Parts: sequence; structure tokens; C-alpha cells
Amino acid sequence: MAGDTIDRLVDSLTRGEKLALVRGAADPTGTATGYVPGVERLGIPPLRLVDGPLGVRIPGRPATAFPAPIAVASTFDPATAYRKGAAMAREAAVRNQDILLAPGLNLIRVPHCGRNFEYYAEDPILTGSFAASAVEGIQSEGILATPKHYVANNQETNRVTVSAAVSQRTLRERYLPGFHDAVDAGAGAIMTAYNRVNGTHMSEHRELVTDVLKEEWGFDGVVISDWYGTESTVAAANAGLDLEMPGVEPDEQIGGAAEEEAAEQPTAFEAFADGMPDPANFGLFGEPLSAAIDSGAVPESRLDEMVRRVLGAMDRLGRLDGDRPAGELDTPEHRALAEELAARGTVVLENDGVLPLAPETDIAVIGPNVHEATLGGGGSSETTPCVTTTTAAGLRDRAEGAVTVCRGHAEIEDISFFDVLAGKSTGRTDGEETETDFDSAADAAARAEVAIVVVRDRATEAKDRESLALPGEQDGLVEAVAAANDRTVVVIQSSGPVETPWRDSVAAVVEAWYPGQADGAALAAVLYGDIDASGRLPVTFAPATEYPASDPGQYPGVDGRATYSEGVFVGYHHFDASGTDPTYPFGHGCSYAAFAYRDLTVTGDAIVELTVENTSDRDGCEVVQAYVCPPGSDIERPERELGGFAAVDVAAGTSERLRIDLDDRAFSYYDDGWVLESGEYTIEVGQSARDCPHALSLTR
Repeated sequence: MAGDTIDRLVDSLTRGEKLALVRGAADPTGTATGYVPGVERLGIPPLRLVDGPLGVRIPGRPATAFPAPIAVASTFDPATAYRKGAAMAREAAVRNQDILLAPGLNLIRVPHCGRNFEYYAEDPILTGSFAASAVEGIQSEGILATPKHYVANNQETNRVTVSAAVSQRTLRERYLPGFHDAVDAGAGAIMTAYNRVNGTHMSEHRELVTDVLKEEWGFDGVVISDWYGTESTVAAANAGLDLEMPGVEPDEQIGGAAEEEAAEQPTAFEAFADGMPDPANFGLFGEPLSAAIDSGAVPESRLDEMVRRVLGAMDRLGRLDGDRPAGELDTPEHRALAEELAARGTVVLENDGVLPLAPETDIAVIGPNVHEATLGGGGSSETTPCVTTTTAAGLRDRAEGAVTVCRGHAEIEDISFFDVLAGKSTGRTDGEETETDFDSAADAAARAEVAIVVVRDRATEAKDRESLALPGEQDGLVEAVAAANDRTVVVIQSSGPVETPWRDSVAAVVEAWYPGQADGAALAAVLYGDIDASGRLPVTFAPATEYPASDPGQYPGVDGRATYSEGVFVGYHHFDASGTDPTYPFGHGCSYAAFAYRDLTVTGDAIVELTVENTSDRDGCEVVQAYVCPPGSDIERPERELGGFAAVDVAAGTSERLRIDLDDRAFSYYDDGWVLESGEYTIEVGQSARDCPHALSLTR
């Protein structure tokens, strides 16, 4: 539909109809996370928005539960994000939804953040690559993507009120690139964050919403508030916010509890008080906006622009012409994809030769939650799967030897504000006494050839993790099992980094993240070597006190202000600058195959070429990482920046020629504009940020 047709629609709308198109309403079907009612007399259809970082979330209606985004990023293969995005979009289409509230792009600044599992990485280049692919995948199936939460939403503690005190350079080099890449990929919507940036709420931040996002980057989609995240009428409208969500009071809004339960149990906002928005923030783009236009505080042309952007989103989807994709739900292909992504995203952190397991090995499967699949963290990303494979069941189905299953520890309960809303348990706190049975676990381990201990953390939207230690007495469980069997494999299912005080006492350590519905099947595929161990860390593992934002002024902030004084030195950049050795560095992961690099070259166009040879007797997948080290100058810059990467399958005894295009931003710094510093750069090529034995010189 041409722009002049949208203009005619805008001219035909009454003031009241326009206002109805820029704020949410109650969905009569009860399925949408957010709903815009449309205008029947002009043929403008409703618009439905649905949660979706891990899968389509509609309470009571199942969908494929995919692994967490941090697991997908661990593949270092952005094509996986495209495939996952396309599959989620097809499932959204089946449920008559139009906009998927995904992907999440916030950089992993602090390891405690309760939503790190919804994000990709601590590195902006890796994040941006996955952001672009996810957007393209979602929108390839006739559904709009909504990258979120724009911008600097890097903690859940006080997320609605905290102000990120962050420099322009740090914003540009760390926190904005993922969103820029998503916009370049054609994202049709952007969701603003709850937090403030340099004192201004993001829903009211004209500099970042209008000046940067819309004008500098040319974003022509619709800017949506986070739910109950519209803080005002005049400031938000003039800043560039286009659509207020959800626009209705909580008892009209679905959110994991039935409407009558929500009306009786409106306690979630109190139980998670430091992480929940004010439920009174609704209707601000209704009559208050009309009054602001009448008073001249908001130009009427601004309302028209808001409407054009909403109609433009509908037009882009073909909805104004009556087009709607059929989609598909819970297909064999989606189930297979969920398992493949979980397996490929699993990272073998250490392995003294115990892995891969021989099929006939007698094993003991031990852990508090081995009788369920770990689907994800709590909050708006929760998904109800059609099928699951528990950890124990997946290993039992694959094993040919004897399998003994023992929990050894009370279940680690999930925690979510939706549980509170529905009047359910919030899960035990880390300080509570935990029921354990270490003796039975040790006995089972002693009788087995290999003991597999599966441990987990607990994370949710609206709360940060209290520490990086495993909740309960899980560390004690690992130690008891390791003392009984020196061939102990520890599998971690977590939202991000955890502390591993027992790592020197076990034979292997495996990070499986939140694997989703295919939990046990995917884990079995990796442990038994049916797939190469090809996952790599998109985030650094280290003790909590070693991370850059470990001072209270930096995190969680003092007097409502979190000072990003570490600047651009986030993640591995910080560890390089401080000279601190992390437990497991960014990009790290062990393969079952062995690889050699040869014939490395780099061109003036910043293209690295090399041959990757598989020198082992088994097929494998290698993840090659190229880092850019700047020339010496007076500008304080990180020691190295990830410039490019590639995951490549190489059959046993063969080689593949590989090309990696280095991102210009890895060569540049921001100083009121991007500056490409001239001089001689070193290009390091290897297998992690701390394992780059190949060095090339490039003059720019």
C-alpha cells in the first residue's frame, strides 16, 4: 500500500480513532500480550503483539520452547538466530499474532542480571550479528520483530527508576550497536526500556528515540513502550514514543494468570517492587494526549505521525490488504530445531578425556531437577511447551549401559512474578535450609563408571540473582559426588555465569544454559558425541568480585544512579585491561575434534582468510574468532575487540577455506562521530579472547 493511501486513512480518522491506534486495549480473545483494536469502518484491522524471546508466550496455549538466546549465541553462528526467529514467527502466526516482542539485545554488563538468559552476549559485535539475523528470520515469515529494551537496560534491580549514568562514547561503542544492527536489518518495531539514561526515562528520551533512532539511523517503524513503562503524556509523545502498551489496567491485561486471579491477587507489583513498573501507568495516550494536543503541548502532527507509524507496521505486514500468514505450530521441524540449537549451544568448558561417553558406559544421573526440562527463567519469556524431554529421560534414552537416577538435593524451585500474581510459591530463597541426600548421591556415583551431576541457578525478570553461587547446597552435592567418583561430569543449566569452586575436583564441566523443551535429548547428543562440542562462551566466567561493575556505585547503583564508570571496558575488555585471569574466557569452549589453522592472510579491506584443517579422526565444528588490536595512541582503547567470527563444519581429515569480514567498528572509537584511527593494527586469530596464537599486521 502506497504512503499516500496511509495519508488518506489518517485524514479519514477521527481524533478518537487516532487515539485508539496509539495505545493498547484489552484483547477480546485474551491471547495477545498487547492489542491495538483497529478501526472497522475504515478496514483497519486489529494488531496483536505477543511475547517471544524463547518461544511464543500465550498462557494456556502451548508452543515450542526453544533454548534461551544466550544458548543460541553460544553457537557463534547467526544463522541459528534466523532459523529460530523464523520458527517462532510461524508459531505466532498460527496464534493470530502480528508482532513478536523479540529479540532481547541488552548487553550483558553485570552477570547477576535476572534477564541475561534473554540476551546474547557481553560483546556488541556478536550481539549485533545475532540481532540482525533474528530480525530477518522473524520478519521473513510475515511477523514484525521488536528488538528490546532500548537502551542500557542492564539490570533488573530498580529497573524502572534507576538511571544509567553512561557516556556518549560508551553508549555508542557498547550499548547501541546491537540496536543499530537490528534497525539496519529492517526491524519494524523497537521497545523502549523502563530505566532512565542520564536522568531521563527512555520512553521520554528524545535524544535517543528521535534524534538517534529515528533521524540518524532512519528507523521508520513504530516505537513501543515496555508494559506500563510510559511515564508521562507530553514528554513521551514529544520524545518520539509511538505506541503506549498495554494501555489498560492490570486486571484487563493477560500476564500468566487468569483475569479473575489477577483481580484478586494484584500482589506481584509489591513482591517484586524494585523491579516492577507502576500499574497506574496506563491510558496516558488517551484523553490526556487529546488534552495535550488541544493545549498545544503536543502538536497534532505528532499524533498523526504516531498513527502513520502504526499503520505503516500494519501495511508492512500486509494486514491492511487482508494478508495473513498461515504459520505452523509444533512441527517435527520445530522440535528438531529446538534440539539442534540446544545441543550446538552447549559449551564444554573442561574435559580431561571423560567425554564423549561410550554408549555402554554405566552412568549415574544426579541433580535436583533432573526429572524435568529446564525451559528458561521467569517472566515474560516463559513458554508452555507441547512436549519436553527431561534431563534424566534424555540420557536414559541414549545410554546403552546402566543408568541410575538420584536427585540428592531438594528441587530448585523456579521463581517468577507471574507465580506471585497467581498466588503460587515464589520459590525458596538462597538463605533457606535445603533438604539434601548427599549419601545416596555418593552411593549412586560410586557404583557408576561416570557420574553426571546436573546443577542449575534460578533467574527471573524483575529480580537480579543474589549471587553467582549455585542456590541451595548444590556445590556440596558436586563435592560429595566428585569425592565418590573421579570421573564426574558437572552440567550447569544457568542464565549466565556461575561460580565453580569444585572445578578442579571434577573430570569435565559443561554449560548447557536454559536448553528448553529438548533438554535431555540435546544434552545426551553432546555428552555421547553424537554432535561435536562446538558451543563457545558469549560471556566471561569469573568470580563475582572480578567483574567490572562490582562497585555499588556501578551496580546496583546509589541513590537511583548506576554509574557506568567502567566505560567501554565491559566483559573481556575489562579482564584484558585489569590483567585478571577469568575462570573461563569469552569465546572459550572445547571441541571433541582437533583443528589447525594455516595460510592466514588479511587484506586492506579487513578480510581475514585462512584454512581450517581437521586433524582428528572425527568430524567437528570449529569456531574461529578474529580480534582487532589497535595501534598505540593517546586514546584509551580496549586491548582487543572482536572483529569477526565464523563457525565452520570440517569433516575428519579435511580442510575448509574460510573468510571473515572484520567489522569497521572494531577498528574505530567514538568521539562525536566514529573515528578510524590510522596506524598498524594487529589481527589476532584463535579460539577465544585468551587463546589467539596467530597474529597478522594490517595498516589502515
